[in-house]
Amino acid sequence: MSQSHDPLSNLESFSPPGQPAMLSHIGIYTSGGDSPGMNAAIRAVTRTALHHKIKVSGILHGYRGLLNMEMKSLEPGDMGNILQRGGTILRTARVPEFKDAPIRAKAAANVRAAGLDALICIGGDGSFTGARLLWQEHRIPIIGLPATIDNDIAGTESTIGFDTAVNTALDAIDRIRETADSHERLFIVEVMGRDTGFIAIETGLAGGAEEVFFAESHVTVEQAIDGVRRGMARGKRSSILITAEGKKPGRAYDLAEQIRKKAGWDAKVCILGHIQRGGAPSAFDRNLASRMGAAAVEALRRGYCDAMMSWTRGRIDAVPLKDVIGRHKRVPEELIKLARILAT
Repeated sequence: MSQSHDPLSNLESFSPPGQPAMLSHIGIYTSGGDSPGMNAAIRAVTRTALHHKIKVSGILHGYRGLLNMEMKSLEPGDMGNILQRGGTILRTARVPEFKDAPIRAKAAANVRAAGLDALICIGGDGSFTGARLLWQEHRIPIIGLPATIDNDIAGTESTIGFDTAVNTALDAIDRIRETADSHERLFIVEVMGRDTGFIAIETGLAGGAEEVFFAESHVTVEQAIDGVRRGMARGKRSSILITAEGKKPGRAYDLAEQIRKKAGWDAKVCILGHIQRGGAPSAFDRNLASRMGAAAVEALRRGYCDAMMSWTRGRIDAVPLKDVIGRHKRVPEELIKLARILAT
């Protein structure tokens, strides 16, 4: 990032300054699914705020903690030795009842009762929906940090945790490839991704998969079989197919059964599951989270809110939450084409 670039420059166009008038105490929480790098974001927010003499309270268990007044003061000592840890020291939870206006009103009242001037929400699309409603309905200033291994949040090229999840999956695929080659087998590896295929396409491309299955790839079982056969014809002894889990885990077993019926092959299945959520965050995710966290505090200090910090073209930027929430982020078509070209 160029030193002359102001990560908050485009806030001017959508969030008028002046809220809050006095920033002396902020709250931070993690919400929804955990992702590697959340602790790095918490650390960056806390240390940056304390540097500016701003008190920080950690809200435990996300929106549930807001409703139950589960809060603790975060001090410099609390931030030691957490940068490399996966998960979130603040814990997290899913709170579907937050969609109800009276529940949000209670949360807003608790924010004011705790003396919080603003909030920083670390999470995904659903978490940001609740955050924006707190601003719209109750004028609670808020900034979002995108954290999800699925990388499905619009307005940012990468989310906190995505790079780690891809590398975790890739490490497993590399190990499976060795076994597949030794036994001359076909493996189907299932990665996470219910509604999007970012993990699937990135690991498929980096792992040399013969085909990648996810909603936007529109690949058929017959096409995958043809690809495996082409590999066999040029002497390949093993093959790897990657699939996103889709609407429910276990899609790989459905694909294996279809391949058995159509080609007569006994495909082995490996479902990576929640292993992709855990573990130490990569250097990229640690630094991304640190830069986003520091920028979020600076945004609040300048009186801006209703925004999400983003990673765009190698630098930290800010985008309005209204341009983020509910928007489907698609896997670039060129990645899909490239994966197929390199697998032929």
